[in-house]
Amino acid sequence: MLSIPGLPGATCDGFSRRELLRVGGAGMLGLGLGDILALEALAPAAPRGNGFGKARNVILVFLQGGPSHLDIWDPKPDAPSNIRGEFKPIRTAVPGVFVAETMPKLARVLDRATLIRSVSYTPVGLFNHTAAIYQMLTGYTPDKVSPSGQLEPPAANDFPTAGSQITKLQPSSGAMLPFVMLPRPLQESNIIGKGGTAGFYGPAYDPYFLFQDPNRDLDLGDLSLREGVDRPRMQRRARLLDQLNAAMPEIDKATQRTALSRYQARALDLVVSGRARQAFDLAQEPREVRDLYGRHTFGQSCLLARRLVEAGTRFVQVNWPAVANGNPRVDAFDTHAENFAPLRNLHCPKLDSGLSALLLDLDRRGMLDDTLVLAIGEFGRSPKMGVSTSGNSNSATGRDHWPYCYTALIAGGGVRRGTVYGASDATGSSPKESPVHPNELLATVYWAMGIDPKTVVYNHLNQPRDLIKSDPVLGLF
Repeated sequence: MLSIPGLPGATCDGFSRRELLRVGGAGMLGLGLGDILALEALAPAAPRGNGFGKARNVILVFLQGGPSHLDIWDPKPDAPSNIRGEFKPIRTAVPGVFVAETMPKLARVLDRATLIRSVSYTPVGLFNHTAAIYQMLTGYTPDKVSPSGQLEPPAANDFPTAGSQITKLQPSSGAMLPFVMLPRPLQESNIIGKGGTAGFYGPAYDPYFLFQDPNRDLDLGDLSLREGVDRPRMQRRARLLDQLNAAMPEIDKATQRTALSRYQARALDLVVSGRARQAFDLAQEPREVRDLYGRHTFGQSCLLARRLVEAGTRFVQVNWPAVANGNPRVDAFDTHAENFAPLRNLHCPKLDSGLSALLLDLDRRGMLDDTLVLAIGEFGRSPKMGVSTSGNSNSATGRDHWPYCYTALIAGGGVRRGTVYGASDATGSSPKESPVHPNELLATVYWAMGIDPKTVVYNHLNQPRDLIKSDPVLGLF
């Protein structure tokens, strides 16, 4: 459940969701309430076409760390042994389409989705995770890239992440958190959050960060104060919340007063309605539904994403719950040291249950038609084992970073069902047909949400910038 520390005493003071709501000690909101709702603008008009505006919500399953496309989505049983690996292909619900034996549950529901087996880009200092994540989520290469691809931490002049763009350009009208990121931050080594903030839009458009394990009871610990908000000010707001609770019948009257703008009324509704608190309460779900998703961090995060979208959240980003370059034997897709045992025993069973349940559950509830689901990492893994493509060392059975060809799964929001878009070559090394740049995928997400990818946005210096310098992949619709 969410807790509500307080409300401001005067509207000229402004107030922020960081002070009003939290989900545990690490959950911090950058979304102002009355103030930021007043700044919301309508999305620019765009010509309608294939799939335009079919989606109302987005669930981005971001598989940070770079999962192996050959061992999950795009098996190559006829390739040499040092490429095809240990896993056998299995049939799916789509005739003639196979996935690796690591994904048996997804195989049964693949008729609800499309595999894009030709995602590809040529790196420019993007061999390592942080810079590749930044490009994948913002559509831009970072300004400062070392030869290894490492970056400086998030900066105020960064390009906004996709969820922040949608939050600003197509704001929701209901009293619900518009953008939530969970269950852990984007991270490579000590670089945390790059590509996952609102950047030059400012913290008003940051996601709500729920960095806890939804498979456990949410920690409603101490509230971290926002920078610039001192303790006396927060205590004053808490006292006002007590008054608010004591005079709850007066709230409905207050929201009708002309002294409150419609934006402030919406903000007040978010605080007092309990809608957000209920959305975060997984205890309301039947046991069999929770079991379907899997009783692990990733599975319960996917279930929470469905609940948030159902409650009115516009954009939910579920990050793979591991540091991008973490230990593959414990939690990470970064399988330099060992590829097959971690995928077989740890990662793929979790990915399989969580992602398949999300597709099935959304479809059963009639939500898949207007909820776009995209599952993708920042790159794939090298087809040939035991080679170095990024300067990292690899074991004889390890796979290195590979941005030249990998796979994404996309579903819902008008996307065709039960198809494969594009194809990789015989070794999964490069696209054989219909290559798709990650920027084109972002353009497709915007397009599905009814936002013209050619929209011009303005940065913190009021300078015009392209939303994305790519066109949508209309063949997906």
